[in-house]
Amino acid sequence: MLIDIFPDNPDQRKIDQVIDILNHGGLIVVPTDTIYAFAASVKSKKGLEKLAKIKNVKLNKSEFSLICDDLSEISTYTKPIDRKVFRTMKNAFPGPFTFILNANNNIAKLFGTNKKEVGIRVPDHGFTRSLIKSLGHPLVSSSVHDDDEIIQYTTDPLTIFERHENDVDAVINCGYGKNVASTIVKCTDYNSTILRQGAGNIS
Repeated sequence: MLIDIFPDNPDQRKIDQVIDILNHGGLIVVPTDTIYAFAASVKSKKGLEKLAKIKNVKLNKSEFSLICDDLSEISTYTKPIDRKVFRTMKNAFPGPFTFILNANNNIAKLFGTNKKEVGIRVPDHGFTRSLIKSLGHPLVSSSVHDDDEIIQYTTDPLTIFERHENDVDAVINCGYGKNVASTIVKCTDYNSTILRQGAGNIS
C-alpha cells in the first residue's frame, strides 16, 4: 500500500490509518529528516520480526534504533543519562542525529538479548513525529538501503514501493528523501564520540 501524505500538514485520518497498520503488526516505510526507514511499533513483536526479516538479521542480533517524538520517553529504554549528554541531545533534536546510549532491561526484553546499547532518533520531520505522538510510543527503525553501491540509499518512495510492496504493509510517500544518513554520536560514557559523520553537525 502506498499512502500519499503532505508532510507539513498531515491528514489525521491517514495518520490513524498508519497507526492501525502498526497496531496490527505491520511494517511500514517512513520518511525522516534524512533517509527513508523501515519501521515497526516498539509494542509489536510481529512488526519487529518483520523488520528483522526484511533486514536479513535475527532480532536478537539487530542494531535497530528507536524513533521518538521527543526526549520524554527515552528513560523507558535507557539508563540514566549524564546531564552534559542530555543537554547535547536537547540541542541536537529534533534533527539528523542518532545518539547511542546505554540501554536498560526493557531493550533486552524487546530484542530478546542482553543488549547493552540503543540508538535514539528524534527526526525533524512533521509527519513522522505526528505519527509517533498519535501512536503513543516510539517506532523501531532501520534505514532503507539501495542495492547500488554508489547510491547507497533509495530516495524515491515510489521506487521503494515497487521494490518492497510485497515485503511491507505500507510505504508513506512524503516526496523525495535525502541521501545522507544521520550523524551517529556514541554517548555510553561521559564523552560524546562521533562514530559516523552524516547530515548533522554537533556545535
